[in-house]
Amino acid sequence: MPSSLLPPDIRVFERGWLSSNNILLLGQDNTALVDSGYASHSQQTVALVASALGDRPLDQLVNTHLHSDHCGGNAALQHRYPALHTAIPPGLAESVRQWDVDALTYAPTGQTCPAFRFDALLQPGSEVRLGDRLWQVHAAPGHDTHSVVLFEPEARVLLSADALWERGFGVVFPELEGERAFDAVASTLDVIEALNPAIVIPGHGAVFADPTAALAYARSRLDSFVADPSRHLRHGVKVLLKFKLLELQTVDTDALLHWARSTPYFARIYQQHFASVEFSGWVDALLDDLVRAGAAARVGAMVHNAG
Repeated sequence: MPSSLLPPDIRVFERGWLSSNNILLLGQDNTALVDSGYASHSQQTVALVASALGDRPLDQLVNTHLHSDHCGGNAALQHRYPALHTAIPPGLAESVRQWDVDALTYAPTGQTCPAFRFDALLQPGSEVRLGDRLWQVHAAPGHDTHSVVLFEPEARVLLSADALWERGFGVVFPELEGERAFDAVASTLDVIEALNPAIVIPGHGAVFADPTAALAYARSRLDSFVADPSRHLRHGVKVLLKFKLLELQTVDTDALLHWARSTPYFARIYQQHFASVEFSGWVDALLDDLVRAGAAARVGAMVHNAG
């Protein structure tokens, strides 16, 4: 279902995988944006929003969760719109207030997010008015412990963030940290099914109108990870490598290996699960997987983003 079939007051800026989708909500007296993309795309985010708004200000900004690809444009938007009211889920509010890049996972994942402020919290179980619509806030742990999804019951539109894509869901980051979270993913999928959305705007990828098929695919994928957690670990580190390639586009293999070695997520996962093989060989094998999948390309000593 193309985003052009959404209600006219809901616009989706579908971004590449480095940046989350941005959802612009246009009310008669209020404008709001859900999620702001990655830092290196922040000026593009500002330009997209400004072009759509014209002379109108952006009044509200909300984040479904605080991964760098969903809030990396917050600071730039706050600079462009000084009166911008910003709301975040409550779980990491103190970490944002103190700007703790370790607790926020930006340092452990080797990613970037400029510091931003917030004005309010998106409390699960509450409602928030964005544009002219009243959106329910639902807890959506799994991919991120503190994530929320937003549901508008009149049009039955769900902003699913990384809890549900048309083909799967986001890496279950608590599992990479050694915490059990696959049950939380399953519970969140149950919440989404109970909401019975007609239209789903995911955090990445196209808007879709067949949540039943998406939920079935997501549950099948989750079952495969539960049956073989090492498969999810390998998937997670490949996603982190791919994300870095999306950011850099082209990088020397040795430089990428140095980045991986100095990135705490990689070091911890390697030491805990893959230390029986040599580190550089392990990373090289992950890159080979990305090349076979068409997500990367090798030319001499260089690795290029692809796909």
